[in-house]
Amino acid sequence: MMEPVLRINGKNANPNEGNVIVDWPKAIWNLGMVLASIVLIPFYTTLGSVLLFLILTYFTLLIGHSAGMHRMMIHRSFKAIKPVERLLIYIGVLVGMSGPFGVIKIHDLRDWAQRQNKCHDFFSHRQAYWKDLWWQLTSRFEFTHPPQIQIEAHLQNDRFYQFLEKTWRLHQIPLALFLYYFGGMPFIVWGIFARVSVSVVGHWTITYFCHNPGQGRWKVKDAYVQASNLPGLGILTYGECWHNNHHAFPESARIGIEKGQSDPTWRFIQLLKSFGWVISIRLPRPADSREDLQEMTKQ
Repeated sequence: MMEPVLRINGKNANPNEGNVIVDWPKAIWNLGMVLASIVLIPFYTTLGSVLLFLILTYFTLLIGHSAGMHRMMIHRSFKAIKPVERLLIYIGVLVGMSGPFGVIKIHDLRDWAQRQNKCHDFFSHRQAYWKDLWWQLTSRFEFTHPPQIQIEAHLQNDRFYQFLEKTWRLHQIPLALFLYYFGGMPFIVWGIFARVSVSVVGHWTITYFCHNPGQGRWKVKDAYVQASNLPGLGILTYGECWHNNHHAFPESARIGIEKGQSDPTWRFIQLLKSFGWVISIRLPRPADSREDLQEMTKQ
């Protein structure tokens, strides 16, 4: 069967009861980045700053969020030697979404809720796109009966990760100073404000469409939310768009598992393996261990 979500104890918890409330630190951070981008971009744009934005956005998301935080830290689909593990997670922090523990909580609560027989629209993304995006950028879900979450000791007790969790927003400052030295205000505007805005908005946009009806080969039995694949977006989303595959095989470091499903993050993990920096790379479990799945017509 599918590996259980070990961090969540859902006994007596209800993923459908509760309220969406404004999370002011989250709202100020995300909307502040978006507003700063809108106001400053017309005055601080150069060709170099736009190129910097494209490169920095793509690779911080691929290396830090997709490989480091999502596939390694959250799903434990591979292990890295400690210096590489910490570097990947640090780059993930620079994406600007949350600290390492915050990202785990955001992801695992959502994943747990989606795999129940029913959950609130905040987790299932059943509302209109703009309403859902507003929720994800500004709000949190306050459970009436919350589940308990326990992060693994090797992460929870790591002082470096504790430090990142407390200070994750502040790590944009040294990066901003570095960028200012080489490119002035245009590099800060595009390398910090625009990059963080697009990274966070883009993440929730892909999340929204991946959790609404679409293509997919697999159905997770008894799960309220069934994920979709988004053809043609493999390179743009580092392979994360093959989300139907991912819900079926969350243990796999490779998400683009079918022919023609490009998965740049998987290629990056293979590169790390070639240097001997990662081990224990996991792939989709064998056919005799898929009792929780129903195979649909191939699409």
